[in-house]
Amino acid sequence: MKYSTSLKLNHIFRRLYHSNGLADSYLVLYARKNRSETNRVGITVGKKLGHAVVRNRTRRRLREIYRLNEHRFQPGWDIVVVARTRAVEAPFQKLTASYLSLAAKAGILREEGNPQ
Repeated sequence: MKYSTSLKLNHIFRRLYHSNGLADSYLVLYARKNRSETNRVGITVGKKLGHAVVRNRTRRRLREIYRLNEHRFQPGWDIVVVARTRAVEAPFQKLTASYLSLAAKAGILREEGNPQ
């Protein structure tokens, strides 16, 4: 993730949880403008999704989806993605489609004609 950093501070996660989130059957996405030129991305996977191995695999898959599509996101956003139960068994393509469709609904994706 060359244009983004990891979101680790609890108070920022809580601030994002109080904003309007977008959800589908796989993910919930919270987004809010920040005052920097980079994105900060946080991923939450709850304990009810499985043991540590399952949660970490889900977290790695979501991080990889963002890494592969990082150029499509506008800079200057705090993004928190919460994995739902169906995300654990979801195929990578469906998880990617879910992530990008929620990001498009949130308005944090760039227009197709603007590669910058």
